[in-house]
Amino acid sequence: MNREKRTEIFRRLREQRPNPTTELEYNSTFELLIAVILSAQSTDAGVNKATAKLFPVANTPQAIFALGVDGLKQYIKTIGLFNSKAENIIKTCRILLDQHDGEVPRERAALEALPGVGRKTANVILNTAFGEPAMAVDTHIFRVANRTRIAPGKNVLEVERRLLRLIPSEFLLDAHHWLILHGRYTCVARKPKCGSCIIEDLCELPMSQRPEY
Repeated sequence: MNREKRTEIFRRLREQRPNPTTELEYNSTFELLIAVILSAQSTDAGVNKATAKLFPVANTPQAIFALGVDGLKQYIKTIGLFNSKAENIIKTCRILLDQHDGEVPRERAALEALPGVGRKTANVILNTAFGEPAMAVDTHIFRVANRTRIAPGKNVLEVERRLLRLIPSEFLLDAHHWLILHGRYTCVARKPKCGSCIIEDLCELPMSQRPEY
């Protein structure tokens, strides 16, 4: 795929969603961090239901740490892997309190040192909270990048690096959200909605692999 086609793809995605953002609900960088940790292998809607009960009660490292693992579990038990997530979140709160004055760090290494925070979660925080052009490649972005041929790659790190290199700079800050939302609602896994796709004519998926509509 050439640069002109990529530019037009993101121009259309920007026109469709001028102000894209995460569908996780949060009011602070710390709340976003907790929501993203909880979202692993879970839906944003499911996380939002849990945090709607949790955050009014505890939405700071001090308050969540005070709940303890068992106390936190009562608020997040509807979320997949809640046992391990509760333990990681309590450990993360302790580190934030002991090493970062209760603030979420904006350095990648410090973020990835937090329990429950991997490269993808760190990228979400860097991009959404701190406005850095990071690319959190989840299953949606990985699928869209490969299916459309915007930035094909064999693994998430390869796709991440290619997207950062190939996406025109004017689109890079919001590209993460555009690609996720496109994959979540249009370029879905089992049967992509090609007939209602605003970039269908630019997509390089062979016609033989596209669903009939």
